[in-house]
Amino acid sequence: MERSRTSLKVEGREVPLCLYRPAVSGPLPGVLYFHGGGFTSGSVEDVEVPAMALAESIPALVVAVGYALAPAHPFPAAIEDAHAAALWLAERAGPLGVAGHDAGGHVAVSLTLLARDRGGPEIAAQALLGPMLDPSLTRVGDGEGSVTDCARCYRAYLPEAALRLHPYAAPLESRRLGRLPPIMIATAQNDVLRPEAESYAARLIDAGVPTEVTRFAGVSHAGLAQHAPALAAAADFFRRRLTGAHPDTSSHR
Repeated sequence: MERSRTSLKVEGREVPLCLYRPAVSGPLPGVLYFHGGGFTSGSVEDVEVPAMALAESIPALVVAVGYALAPAHPFPAAIEDAHAAALWLAERAGPLGVAGHDAGGHVAVSLTLLARDRGGPEIAAQALLGPMLDPSLTRVGDGEGSVTDCARCYRAYLPEAALRLHPYAAPLESRRLGRLPPIMIATAQNDVLRPEAESYAARLIDAGVPTEVTRFAGVSHAGLAQHAPALAAAADFFRRRLTGAHPDTSSHR
């Protein structure tokens, strides 16, 4: 596995990228990976386990993106960084997938909406691990996790109340979910955010988007990003959607 670093300049910000390239020959698909941290923390240093697992298992060139963090850089800075990274990766690998955990799942979703509306780059698949998707916090469950902490994170990322209804910020409220890439969503059984992720899956199915949902027991929201069965499911999904390979049924045993 070759690991390297570079960065992009986006609106005067430096956006760090960490690249994971498996030791295979020939062209590779590309996957952008967005870390968790509730929009306010986290970095490319946090994602070595999922990034390496996806890079090796798909195989693909996986690029972890150090998107701008709130409150210093509120919405839409993170998704502008994500879009710039997608354009950069689309020139170096393809087809393109996006993935993310927690707030990184939200950034991945927002990127697919933005790329669709701007006419590119084309994103072929998306995988979300325990994503944050609902600033209204009206669809939370009674599992592990703090709704208060989620609310604090959303206030930092979306400081103006009106932003919490923006379609890129509140995908569950959007009426325009068509023409999005196929999606795989992994949830944790006892995660307070599980109901909103599964509600989003239902909305995508209604919009005609190919959608797969897998719920994992015995893992926390935070642990989902490094949970081997969840990463295997995401890798299998990307392998099928980005390379056309047949399903790896052994990864789900």
